[in-house]
Amino acid sequence: MRRVTKIAAASLASAALALTATACGSTSADKAKENDKSSASAATGVKVGIAYDVGGRGDHSFNDSAARGADKAKAEFGGELKELTAKTTDTEADRVERLTQLAQAGYNPVVGIGYAYSNSMKQVAVKFPDTTFGIVDSVVDAKNVDNIVFTEEQGSYLAGVAAALKTQKKHVGFIGGVDVPLIKKFEAGFVQGVKDTDKSLKVDVQYLSHGSDTSGFASPDKGKAAAQGMLDKGADVIYTAAGSSGSGAIEAVSGTKGAWAIGVDSDQYNQASLAKYKDSILTSVVKNVDVGVYELIKSVDDKKPLLGTNSYSLAKNGVSLATSGGFITDIQPKIDAARQKIVDGAITVKTTP
Repeated sequence: MRRVTKIAAASLASAALALTATACGSTSADKAKENDKSSASAATGVKVGIAYDVGGRGDHSFNDSAARGADKAKAEFGGELKELTAKTTDTEADRVERLTQLAQAGYNPVVGIGYAYSNSMKQVAVKFPDTTFGIVDSVVDAKNVDNIVFTEEQGSYLAGVAAALKTQKKHVGFIGGVDVPLIKKFEAGFVQGVKDTDKSLKVDVQYLSHGSDTSGFASPDKGKAAAQGMLDKGADVIYTAAGSSGSGAIEAVSGTKGAWAIGVDSDQYNQASLAKYKDSILTSVVKNVDVGVYELIKSVDDKKPLLGTNSYSLAKNGVSLATSGGFITDIQPKIDAARQKIVDGAITVKTTP
């Protein structure tokens, strides 16, 4: 009996140890599964918040270029993309609220597309020091902001060279969306490029709105009327830097035989919505906003966020002149020569008219 009792006790002890070991094994497996779930959650990508300027995604220009960069990043890194769009009636409080809403919801980075977000981003960035912000076309003095800027004047200079070489009437035009320093850079470069090529040419300049009125970036009817006015006065090449208003200008130009339109921000020859006018689009000054936006998102995904001021110049292909359609093939050597002089520093392009 005593021997049997000892054996039974030993068996019970072994069973208890086995149960304990099994229990410990289950706990470790559960923890491993939880860790796997956490890793999967952490690998779901970046939550990107985009605050567009007026016109938003679908403006065939500036905002669409930014959207391409965000779309590329989402396709590569996964995650989530939240998009909000400004209205022409926006106040500073509206812009502050838009950026705050994105930051509070955990989006990181939060990107403001356009100089209009400059003051609001300065206010919001300091309240969310752990969030990386990005702003296109402006410089915000904050430690957690990537300032994405471009040398628009350099690309516009090449457009001026092309316009001067293509005009038959020795008369060209520039239409700006809003009379602000950023768009003045486009005007300055274009006019300099025209005049450096042929000082005798006439250049008309017109802005669609002024100051805080941003309707000039989202009014195709205004763009069309302005372009028609220039055509009626004899201009036969018109460059428009005015967001979605540029589509109206392109439409007007397409109705005049022998006239050319120069697009902006995106290669507008290849935009489906402008397909019926593409034979009138001489070229476009491409501003690679998508590159700046993509690189910011990638840097956050890499846990090494870009901060400070990052300038995308002609030398870095931040801006360029589109060749789609082959309409500038005959003058390409002269455009290339002008480009090289800018890159080498032989030509300094003005940023103000």
